[in-house]
Amino acid sequence: MTVPDRRVPLTSVFNMRDLGGLPVAGGTVVPGQVYRSASLAELSDADGAAFVDREITTVYDLRTAGERAGAPDRVPPAVASIPLDVLADSPVAAAANINGMLANPGVLADALGGGKAETMLQSSYRDIVALPSALASYRAFFRGIGDDARAGAALFHCTTGKDRTGWGAAALLALLGASDEVIRADYLQTNTDLLPSLQPVMDQAAAAGIDPELIRPVLGVEESYLDAAYQEVADRFGTIEDYFSAGLGLEAADIDALRARLIA
Repeated sequence: MTVPDRRVPLTSVFNMRDLGGLPVAGGTVVPGQVYRSASLAELSDADGAAFVDREITTVYDLRTAGERAGAPDRVPPAVASIPLDVLADSPVAAAANINGMLANPGVLADALGGGKAETMLQSSYRDIVALPSALASYRAFFRGIGDDARAGAALFHCTTGKDRTGWGAAALLALLGASDEVIRADYLQTNTDLLPSLQPVMDQAAAAGIDPELIRPVLGVEESYLDAAYQEVADRFGTIEDYFSAGLGLEAADIDALRARLIA
């Protein structure tokens, strides 16, 4: 499978790429319409100008209220920022607490060793699918993406752009009819695009006497995480189509609008 290089190489925003150009049912995703990324809290003025050049007018922020308060997005004044707290209903939001855990490397071994990291992230992905706050957030996200009244391009993100954002991208591509191969390739691209920027964290762990490989499952993505989300869809709703209709409450008109806007 050959796909275009969709990375957006900004210096102040990590893990940013265009979903455009990926093959889906009936064509490809229209370039320059939907972007995914990590946090925009450090967006520089120069990179903000790049947002304007790319006609990004709407940002969907999938982070928790605490994450937003601690590191608010910096976006150009004309860009609308829409908060969608996917994990608001989670008592232990692992996908949202990565930065906090990394700030205390001395306790990571007990928390993440022996496969605990993978299990924790898998559980978090199930929450990303099933929590009422997640269903409400992704419902608003999908309806917003397909809204004819919304002008310009959209970007969605969480803190590192890999879990809540990863599921949002995977679900959107599934809705558009992308193959499992295409969906997984975009999902796993985070390991290439994000992990190099997190080398200082790995170095910090090593300096504290912790095997950096212990925290790699938390910093990156694994297919087992995505599989956990798919399994939650199957257990709770049945099919991915049922997730969109029964879970998110999207109507046929919503789905038709998304496909009409994003497939060429």
